[in-house]
Amino acid sequence: MTRDTMEYDVVIVGAGPAGLAAAIRLKQLAAEHQKEISVCVLEKGSEVGAHILSGAVIEPRALDELMPDWRERGAPLNTPARNDSFLFLTERRAFRFPTPPQMHNHGNYIVSLGNVCRWFGREAEALGVEIYPGFAAAEVLFDEAGTVAGVATGSMGIGRDGKPTENFQEGVELRGKRTLFAEGCRGSLTKALAQRFGLWAEADPQTYGIGIKELWEVKPEQHRAGEVIHTVGWPMDRKTYGGSFLYHLENNQVAVGFVIGLDYENPFLNPFEEFQRFKTHPAIRPTFEGGRRIAYGARALNEGGFQAIPKLSFPGGLVIGCAAGFLNVPKIKGSHTAMKSGMLAAETVFRQLQGEAGADYRAALEASWIWDELYRARNIRPGFRWGLLPGLAYAALDTYLLRGRAPWTFHHTPDHLHLKKAAVSRPIAYPKPDGKVSFDRLSSVFISNTNHEENQPPHLQLKDPEVAITVNYELYDGPEQRYCPAGVYEFVKSETGKPRLQINAPNCVHCKTCDIKDPTQNINWVVPEGGGGPNYPNM
Repeated sequence: MTRDTMEYDVVIVGAGPAGLAAAIRLKQLAAEHQKEISVCVLEKGSEVGAHILSGAVIEPRALDELMPDWRERGAPLNTPARNDSFLFLTERRAFRFPTPPQMHNHGNYIVSLGNVCRWFGREAEALGVEIYPGFAAAEVLFDEAGTVAGVATGSMGIGRDGKPTENFQEGVELRGKRTLFAEGCRGSLTKALAQRFGLWAEADPQTYGIGIKELWEVKPEQHRAGEVIHTVGWPMDRKTYGGSFLYHLENNQVAVGFVIGLDYENPFLNPFEEFQRFKTHPAIRPTFEGGRRIAYGARALNEGGFQAIPKLSFPGGLVIGCAAGFLNVPKIKGSHTAMKSGMLAAETVFRQLQGEAGADYRAALEASWIWDELYRARNIRPGFRWGLLPGLAYAALDTYLLRGRAPWTFHHTPDHLHLKKAAVSRPIAYPKPDGKVSFDRLSSVFISNTNHEENQPPHLQLKDPEVAITVNYELYDGPEQRYCPAGVYEFVKSETGKPRLQINAPNCVHCKTCDIKDPTQNINWVVPEGGGGPNYPNM
């Protein structure tokens, strides 16, 4: 069948902060110069914001530049950050450390980033941007010269056997003079583009963490609007990078999350269980005792920083936002840099479409505050390769004495290469959930509102099914059954009594951890049918 085609000046893949900021900036520039420019945004979630998960404390710097009147426009930045705490946890005690300067949040806001994106979406549509939620970009289109010419959405109504069902609908081609890829961390199309164009050939490999988050409604006496708490230490061992956040929003709500670097070594480590165990700490548990858990989700995040910024442009397109990896790890913030990258991309593309010579996206980034901010932060995350206490000591040296201007730069190795064999690793005994502050994975996935059409081709693909047994199970004791925060991967006995890997794809919350941490890179995450996945209401 011939696919329908829609033509635009600019096609944007992903309705997150970067993609929507780019769309809005393009329309602003068109209005300022009295030009017509057509822009569309594709979003694989069922609605804008459905797949957005972040802490989040947002620094409004980029928003101030994009829309100085955002307060009058009703942007949902309702809770100014008021108090910062930085705690070092042992198993029973909490010690308050000086808050690192990067974590000072005066002037910032505690938000639901999903709701910020929903508001962004409405603002973009008011300017004439066409937004298509529920349509997953599944394929990059190229012209005869090999230039990116847009994307195609995945076909709907294809059964598990790969054959069309009675509900079949052919995908649509969205062709653009420029295509911006704002898929977020570990985007599937961005990964394919990286291989085709060698985007990371001259940069360090991207590294990642997994962030697991819950939203709670707590008792009023436990709520302190505007309070920001970060912790390091327990329950992580001293070699594993990780830490938590507690952000007190409005309406007695507290966002709590835990981030673990995916360069961890022990295959028995279970990020979900570490998060649940964290909430039982005597300094943390009282916040949630007697409260109600509202939502749950998980997402990988970029931690490679400055060293891992790839080549950002290629014929016909650009990579923006977390698809490129602009997270400032010491700040634990990336929304402001993602937005700014989208704005600079929009300005570059607009100039190119007007025929201006010399419009260069990377040059614009290097001249912006993004570049200096990420450069100064570049050595702090890799400094934790030596362990927690040496990492904290180096971070203090880099921050207070060197001020981010060290004459050296530490480098990264891929996360999946750090996993040790099960035979030389220590099993971890996790406590059973109490159903009060700690929970199991399946009940957690339930409140993520995750839903997929069951009769569709698997979006979690094994390049070699045998490797799941001969390598992952036999050498690493099946780490995918632990690092997945949604219980997607399960080893069960086959009829012959031998283990087999069962993939419960409908549970997938699209965190991409499996695509990152698999020891032989045998798991390939591709987009499922549009509209599938989690539906985060206020994350």
